[in-house]
Formats: sequence, structure tokens, C-alpha cells
Amino acid sequence: MSQTEKRITFGDREFILVGTAHVSQESIDQVISAIGNENPDCVAIELDNERLASMKNPDSWKNLDIVKVLKEKKGFVLMANLVLSSFQKRMGADVGVKPGEEMKAAIKAAEEKGIPSVMVDRPIQTTLRRAWAMNSLWGKCKLLAALLSSAFETESISKEEIENLKNTNEMDSMMSELAAYLPAVKKVLIDERDQYLASHIWEARGNKVLAVLGAGHLPGVEKHMAKLASGQVSTDTSEISQVPPPGIGSKIAGWIFPAVIVALIAAGFFTGGAVSSLDMLLRWLLWNGSLAALGAVLALGHPLAVLAGFVGAPIATLNPVLGVGLFTGLVQAAMRKPKVEDMENLQSDVSSLKKMYKNRILRVLLVFFLSSIGGVIGNFIAVPALFSALIK
Repeated sequence: MSQTEKRITFGDREFILVGTAHVSQESIDQVISAIGNENPDCVAIELDNERLASMKNPDSWKNLDIVKVLKEKKGFVLMANLVLSSFQKRMGADVGVKPGEEMKAAIKAAEEKGIPSVMVDRPIQTTLRRAWAMNSLWGKCKLLAALLSSAFETESISKEEIENLKNTNEMDSMMSELAAYLPAVKKVLIDERDQYLASHIWEARGNKVLAVLGAGHLPGVEKHMAKLASGQVSTDTSEISQVPPPGIGSKIAGWIFPAVIVALIAAGFFTGGAVSSLDMLLRWLLWNGSLAALGAVLALGHPLAVLAGFVGAPIATLNPVLGVGLFTGLVQAAMRKPKVEDMENLQSDVSSLKKMYKNRILRVLLVFFLSSIGGVIGNFIAVPALFSALIK
């Protein structure tokens, strides 16, 4: 048995964990061979039902409703999904294998032998939303930077490098780097999913279960299954299956900026009268609104989206429940309605900045993100400027 396969026995139950690289012909051959040789009672797959449906129907992107995405505050989830899918596709293109083919091969091999298969991974939307929600502001900035850099990565990757991803030392090194750079992301993408995968593999029916999962999950899943066997933990994954609501600290932090701005403008009224207060108000409106509008301009947004950024930024600041990106994104989507070809080219266009600007759906996301960033920068500049005006 290779280092990418683990055989674990707990009482009368046997689990075979087959670690794969997600764009590897060798992994496809490995899972087919393992299922044929082991003849398990059940095959557990590192997929969720949503991703399985997407793999069976690659054209599901055509049903995307960008307005609904923005209203449900899933802009980051959509962008992350697109970038990750595009990155995996490019890796697969370099070696001639589509992403997730080993999972499809495992399902097909199980069906041919009449073996039931079960999807044991957490829904991807839950994972991405937790990764975003559990990051600090600085962590979110680093996460966006990492996603953007991977979106425009042009370096090709060889079959040997793909197979090296299954090497234990190589994987440990990558996990250490991820933990150091983005600890919250590592916790959500790896540690929590190790727990989720192990729990659902444990709950799979039969005394002999074969699980097909990414090689990076093998150590964590094996450790967690040992804890399940000893009774140290339960298979309950409800806590990590939902997006955590904002904590009291986050809610308070969201109101700090509007409270500070209102307090400074009010202080200007009491120290310098109505003229001073009005001057400070105009300064804040110009900084906040202008930079949000500038973000929409940089995204080549529709003129009305730019205007929505200027007008909406102050409103969004005073009401943290809203976001200026919601205003600008909805206006952009209304004025430049996405076409069928935008839906069809969505995943491929995300890898090119030029194509991102041409694709109407991706343009909406650019307007959403850049105007939001502009509004935040405007507030960070405006507060010191208001304070400086107050003490003059």
C-alpha cells in the first residue's frame, strides 16, 4: 500500500483512505484499482451534493443570477469559486486531466460494481463563507490578494509536480506555509474539513468503507477518526456546518466609524458653529463618496454606477448593514445586463484581466469590490482629516 493510501481498523470496521491529487491521471487509475481490489461496502467521496451536481451539469453557471448573489452578500463566495475553479482547470489543462476526474471515476467504478457511494464533504459555499467570516480585516485583504494572484498565475505545472503534491513532506510544507500566512483559512479549509470528512466517513454504511479524498486531508482525517473510535469526540458537525453570526465585537466595530464621524462633525458644530460643522461634513462626503466612485471608475462601471458609489458610500457608512458595493453592483447589473455569452465564458474569463473587464458578470463583481474598497479607504482618510480640522 502506497503512502497515499491508509488502511485503518477499528473493531470490526475497516476504512481505506485513498489520497489523491485532483488533476492526476495516476490518481484516477489508483481509485479505480482500489475500488476493484477492495470491493468495499461503501465508497465515500470528497464532494458535496452541490459540487456533484455541478460536475454532472457543467453548464449550471448559465443559470447564475448576479443580482441575487449581490443581495445575498455572496459576492466573495462567487469570486472565490470562480478563481479556484479556473486555477484547477488551468492545472488540469497542463497535464491533460480535468479537475475532479478521480472523483467521477470513483463514483462510476462504484456504480459498475453495484456499490453505494456517499458524498462526505461540507458544502463549498459554507466553507468559503466561513473562511471569509472568520478572517480579520487584514486577513480578508491577504485572502483577496492570494485569490487575485492565483487568478492571473500563468506558470505551467508538470505531471511530476502534480504527483509531488501527494508527497507527505511536500504537503506538510504547504500546510505550514498556509497556516503561517492565513491561519483562519487553514483552519476552515483544512482542519474543519478534516473533522467533517472523518465524521461523515465514519457514518457511512458498511463494515468496509473506502474513502477517496485529497492527499492533504489524509493525516487529519486519520487522527480525527481515531478520536471518534475512542469516544473522545462525536460525529456531530452542526457547529462547523453553518456560517457564524457576527460577534458582539464585530457588530460594535461596524458602528465605530459612523459613531466617530458623527461625533467629530457634532464636535465641529459646538466648537466652530454651523459653518465649521458643514465644512467637516462636506470633507467627509467628498473623501468617502469620491473614492467609492473612483473605485467604480477603475472598474469601468456605468456612469450611474459611479454616481451610485458617490451617493451610496456615505449612506453605507452610516448603516453598516448595507455596503456601497451593493448599490454600485446592482446599478451596474441593471444598466449592463449580462448576456448568455457572459455566462458561458464565466470560468475562463476570470483568468484574464482583459476578459474580466469584457465579461459583464465579472465587471459587476469588479464594480462591487473596487467601489467597496474605495469607500473604506475614503473613511480611513476622512477621519484623521476631520480630526485635524477640529483641532485647528
